[in-house]
Amino acid sequence: MDRKYDVIDADGHVLEPFTLWKDYMDPQYRERAPKLVKDDNGKERLLLEDKILGSRAGFGGIGGVGARQGVVAADAMEYKDGRKGGFDPHARIPDMDLDGIDAAFLYPSLGLFAGAVSDPAFAAAMCRAYNRWLADYCKPYPDRLFGIAMLPMQSIDAAIQEMTFARKELGFRGGFLRPNPYNDRKLHDPDYEPFWSAAEELDFSIGIHEGGNSGMPTVGVDRFDGRGAQHIISHTMEMMLAAMSFIWGGVCERHPKLRVGFLESGGGWIAPWLDRMDRHFDDKGFNDSGLKMRPSDIFRRNCWISFEPVEGSIGALAEYIGPHKILWATDYPHRDGFFPGAPEMLKERMKGLSPEVQRKIMAGGAMGFYGLH
Repeated sequence: MDRKYDVIDADGHVLEPFTLWKDYMDPQYRERAPKLVKDDNGKERLLLEDKILGSRAGFGGIGGVGARQGVVAADAMEYKDGRKGGFDPHARIPDMDLDGIDAAFLYPSLGLFAGAVSDPAFAAAMCRAYNRWLADYCKPYPDRLFGIAMLPMQSIDAAIQEMTFARKELGFRGGFLRPNPYNDRKLHDPDYEPFWSAAEELDFSIGIHEGGNSGMPTVGVDRFDGRGAQHIISHTMEMMLAAMSFIWGGVCERHPKLRVGFLESGGGWIAPWLDRMDRHFDDKGFNDSGLKMRPSDIFRRNCWISFEPVEGSIGALAEYIGPHKILWATDYPHRDGFFPGAPEMLKERMKGLSPEVQRKIMAGGAMGFYGLH
């Protein structure tokens, strides 16, 4: 590509218009499409397959970027009032320019809840509609906006089919999975093996992305009621379990060309997690993994991890896992996103690192993970 990439948002989000189901989905499934409903407290919640999803704070504020720093009252918002750039690519580009962001890789908002669907055919129809819409969202700015496909993991065959369509027909470079079990199937389940092989063959990155209160099995929600506690726990601990599946569970060792990114869960936990896996790998009494490679070496070959711009451990982790394995993200336009100012927050935490290390963190990691050359 001709464009030079110096600053890349590895995990931004879109706000899907509810009209996309009418415009893009197979007619036979349109009546089952996700809907917004009001709960007893007047909060917007997501209705999907007879399940009410989303936190008690309401789904409406999901596009309320600025709430983190207290300048937007996201809890009082309706979904349609979310940041315009989430809905409209032409409004997003000026926001990216404000922060000096050259490119953004885009994950869903409504689509984070699609794992709650149990019917594989309906899940596949939802994914196809969303991916077609996302391709159109990105189309005006093909060198700046990059869609990440939603994949119907309820069926391995359907997921491979959708991944192939997204890569070959839409030009997407990657897709996302939730770390949570789909229909009780864990990420290291043998049934997934054809999917990982297909991802290797298609040169397709796999981003692992959590989303709370989703109707999927989620760590910690049975022990804590508060939104803050559940968000702290679910995102990081579900990602730790996903890393166990990919590394200790042997997925990455069996698929050496697979590229896996652990997203929106913080990054500082990866060092002690790899240390603990290595410690058990080296202990003959504990090593029942069957692995031939040390877990930390598997990570350095196959995996990337995303940091939030406020984390103080970025410099130390750059040395430990390599700066080219680090991603960062704005989470724009979500209520806990970092806008404006994410790149400057990151630069503040990279003070003292060499220009080359900083360049790899700001853009090189994302280019390697997503195959952007």
